[in-house]
Amino acid sequence: MEKEEYARMYHLETTHWWYAGMRRITEAFLGPAGGARQLRVLDAGCGTGAGMDFLSRYGPAYGVDLAQEAIDFCALRGLSRMARASVSSLPFPDASFDLVTSFDVLYHRAVEDDVCALREFHRVLKEDGQLLLRVPAFNFLRGHHDVIVHTRHRYRSGELAAKLQEAGFVVSRTSYANSILFPLAAAKRLMEGDGQADSDVQSTGRVANRVLKGILVAEASWLRRFSLPFGLSLFTLAKKPATP
Repeated sequence: MEKEEYARMYHLETTHWWYAGMRRITEAFLGPAGGARQLRVLDAGCGTGAGMDFLSRYGPAYGVDLAQEAIDFCALRGLSRMARASVSSLPFPDASFDLVTSFDVLYHRAVEDDVCALREFHRVLKEDGQLLLRVPAFNFLRGHHDVIVHTRHRYRSGELAAKLQEAGFVVSRTSYANSILFPLAAAKRLMEGDGQADSDVQSTGRVANRVLKGILVAEASWLRRFSLPFGLSLFTLAKKPATP
């Protein structure tokens, strides 16, 4: 990812409609926080740390990221359970976590072998622990933003499920997301051509931010019970099965 993108993320991801909506969709997959049991959580590829703040409602949250810029911005948020490391070589013992999340990381060109990374997630999870992945969907949607964030690959649901099974996981559920805006976004990507690469992470006006967030919140309500057949993002929840 280009260095400037980390600064944009840091300043926008607590309020920007896309990040706020994705957090609501994450909750739709994981369920509401609370209850007696506190989970030990790892956010693998934590970026600038807003996701760790959100995940801390489920229990103590740890983070790793390969980029020093990400680590520095996490420190500005006051986050201390951090390590600079690759998702393909996690600095934790076996069976350390109840929940591993990885949001828009597996697709990155720095992750040369995605199955290797999935096996690392499997290794650090406890038996019956869960993995929640979010990745960008459909290679035909590659655009200028993919250049900025160093996209290696965009995924389809069956492809990702097969890789998870190869790494030892059992897939619990999978769904696309950001589906209502899919036609507009797809048209934009297909018309971009060979112009200058630019980030999709941009500030929006207050009204537009509220409306767009509302669309994703509506999707999150749907995703509590149902799945969606297409979208700009792909969510997959998987479990590390207990040893017989």
